[in-house]
Amino acid sequence: MDYADYLRGLKEKKENPSIAPSSVVMELRAGAGGDEANIFATDLKEMYLKYAERRNWKTRIIDDLTFEIIGEGAYDALRYETGVHRVQRVPLTEKSGRIHTSTASIAVLPIRSKLKIDINPADIEMEFSRSGGAGGQNVNKVETAVRLVHTPTGIDVRSSSERSQLENREKAMQILVAKLDFLHEEEEAKKHAAERKSQIGTGDRSEKIRTYNYLQDRVTDHRLKESWHNLPKLMAGNIDEIIEALLAYQASLG
Repeated sequence: MDYADYLRGLKEKKENPSIAPSSVVMELRAGAGGDEANIFATDLKEMYLKYAERRNWKTRIIDDLTFEIIGEGAYDALRYETGVHRVQRVPLTEKSGRIHTSTASIAVLPIRSKLKIDINPADIEMEFSRSGGAGGQNVNKVETAVRLVHTPTGIDVRSSSERSQLENREKAMQILVAKLDFLHEEEEAKKHAAERKSQIGTGDRSEKIRTYNYLQDRVTDHRLKESWHNLPKLMAGNIDEIIEALLAYQASLG
């Protein structure tokens, strides 16, 4: 894949701004809390995958805690999940019964058909490695996994879900473009933060948005100052009420 040609093609494409992207990539990262943070990030991943399954959307694992959801309305439904999610619970490995607080951050990246910012192909470095996990001998013996690094920002993307190196390069490039767009939008949102106080949030990945309290069987969204109970049900992907409350609140702002 020629990066210059790919980026030039994105610039030349026309996109109707009123049509939301039909594909979204969710990237989760474990935060404070060590192993428990990794477990929590995985729990959130499973929650969103089950929610997508209930909505009849297609899903694709890209790499570990990064996955794609494809379907009409996926971006609109999940766009406000960006931010820091916090969990308060007693880990299975905790013998004294002490409550731990851990965090995971989420970035929701729309896959668009048009490039919003200028990217210099010379700023992109590429590495290859062997993919892990299922996929047969080809996955384990051939360097099909691809890692792209945008040197000016340090942003990196790894794709290992596809069976060929070319497909992983194309998917990684899509996500890298989405992450650079996301970074640009974050910076713009911070510039106008004072004007956005009434809105759901700035879209900043460092903004704490929700707490999952297992002892009180409660999820609280700090932006709405609203709570929901029955955590096992919610973590099984039944988060419709939370999603709908966020969308209704945003719509009320006009």
